[in-house]
Amino acid sequence: MEALADILGLSPGDALQVALIVFFAGLVRGFAGFALSALVMSGAAMILAPVELLPICWFLELAASILMTRGGARAGETRVAISLVTMGAVGIPVGLYLTTSLPVEASRLMALSVILALAALQMWRLRLPWLATRAGLLSTGVVAGIVTGLAGVGGMVVALYVLARDAPAAAMRGTMVLFLVFGSITSLVMLVLFGLMTELSVIRGLALGAPTMLGVFIGARFFTARLAHLYRPFCLALLIGLALLGMARAL
Repeated sequence: MEALADILGLSPGDALQVALIVFFAGLVRGFAGFALSALVMSGAAMILAPVELLPICWFLELAASILMTRGGARAGETRVAISLVTMGAVGIPVGLYLTTSLPVEASRLMALSVILALAALQMWRLRLPWLATRAGLLSTGVVAGIVTGLAGVGGMVVALYVLARDAPAAAMRGTMVLFLVFGSITSLVMLVLFGLMTELSVIRGLALGAPTMLGVFIGARFFTARLAHLYRPFCLALLIGLALLGMARAL
């Protein structure tokens, strides 16, 4: 653990805590297909600043995608994922600008409040048909990009859109995986342009990739036909919990 602490530039206690956080986040990502960055941001933000976590999360999402692309993405909708990523590229610079130049707690709180409200409405089975329209698709992409740059939780916005389409669980999960795979390219370009992809962040991201991939591997084993009916309520409960956790930390 001392070796990992030295690599991460953290105390042994903090290094262990961060490693456990990314492992648990990997478990959830393996099953749900999203929420890795949101969990890391929520759990590790008291140890590392959000601007330090954003490039680390990029590496962790990439590590998770390596394991999930073949099996997890097969049932996804490529056209939808590409549209979301394309529109997300419009929003990411806005979110990163706010993160690097302005106090962002109020904006983050607003974003999490919207996610909480929409997830709660879906949990209560209130139909949100506008989310499943073409306009809803394009708007979701832009908002997801802004929230990605702002707090690294754009996947939560996309998850709401995917869940609103009421597709089979495998298709919903696969579309989320595709979105995160395609979006990694855009995110990397933006992180480099804004000077957030430093040598230390690369080292930290590579070092934490191992516990993340272990968590993803284990979590993916739980996504079976027998448990598919639990996918939607699990994801909605996860979104609500993450939003509440993020709001509590922001307040």
